[in-house]
Amino acid sequence: MCMLGGGYRLNPIFEMETIAMSKAFPVSAEEITRERLTELVQTIDPRAEVEGFEITAAKYHEDGSNEVSTAGRIELDLKVSGRPNEKVVIKIARPDIFAQAIYRNEVAFYTRIRPSLDIETPRAIGGEFDEASGTFGLALEDLRVRGVTFPTVKTAVSVEDVRGILDTLAALHARFWQSEELLGELSFVEPHISGDLYRLFHDPDLVPGLVTNECKNEQFKREMLAACDLSSNQLYHDYRKLQFHQATLPFTLCHGDAHVGNTYLTPDGRGGILDWQLMARGYFMHDLSYIIITSLDVATRRAHDRSLIDYYLTQLRSNGVTNAPNLETAWLEFRRAATWCLYIGWLTTPVENYGWDINVCNHVRLFTAYMDLDSKAALAHIPDAPEYA
Repeated sequence: MCMLGGGYRLNPIFEMETIAMSKAFPVSAEEITRERLTELVQTIDPRAEVEGFEITAAKYHEDGSNEVSTAGRIELDLKVSGRPNEKVVIKIARPDIFAQAIYRNEVAFYTRIRPSLDIETPRAIGGEFDEASGTFGLALEDLRVRGVTFPTVKTAVSVEDVRGILDTLAALHARFWQSEELLGELSFVEPHISGDLYRLFHDPDLVPGLVTNECKNEQFKREMLAACDLSSNQLYHDYRKLQFHQATLPFTLCHGDAHVGNTYLTPDGRGGILDWQLMARGYFMHDLSYIIITSLDVATRRAHDRSLIDYYLTQLRSNGVTNAPNLETAWLEFRRAATWCLYIGWLTTPVENYGWDINVCNHVRLFTAYMDLDSKAALAHIPDAPEYA
């Protein structure tokens, strides 16, 4: 997850009277208890009983490690009665930001959708979200036990690595391609043009306000915008009409934030996906464009983006999708989708969330792709989005 960090505070989530009346989940390692962990794991296995645990590490946004964006992490060794000891990572709320929508969303994925999915994504041990306090706890397997690697824009990612991630995305998208489930029992998965996530990302005073603030305070962002003859206001306008356009196209379940930093690679070459906070009902290219553009260095992406889209479409069809678009249609939508990748993907992201190198390199890849693909022209004849209200 890229957004919401640094000195820009959308809203505090804690008020003492509210917390006293709610069942807030701990926001620090010191508050974790055996009883609270038992309640957490029972959200997935009602018979589970935690016998003991040992905290091995805790990471928070304010520690300056550049490893925490929207949620803190507690690492621990967990002993559940009748199970082998296992290493677990618990994601917890940041108490300085207003992030209920994304916390609620990710817990819903892992507790209500993940159990029936056969794709490469972390196994959940427990998950809960407290509406009153905006806190959450999400216990996941520690992927390091399986020897996975975590690519970033600073590491070498091959075309073959990207194909492994596209295999996972194609399986996910095919599973929910125009699925009635997303309109019925899974209708809690919001589309990009209505609901809490829509308000968070479209309300000019929320995430768009964060983008404006970032471009005002970070010179390299201003310089890149100027080099491309862009403004944050123009991107806001274009990104909104992109999402309303995509809402007219075949829908599926999207990961929603599929940049390379939210992926991992297994020792046998499979690609996995992390961090489901922006899960949404949307158009497949929302995910596909972001992973291709952020995974590969500029020269490699220029040489292989079209063939990778073709590879993905082949995998989509092999997973049973009979009305997948042809390559030319998908290429046009790829050109358009780069707008979201640039505007929300990383203009929102404070340097302190991931560090200077990762932040700037993502901007370079995204701005370059936006210009290479002439995304502004690709969007020119799409109707404007309705005014935000």
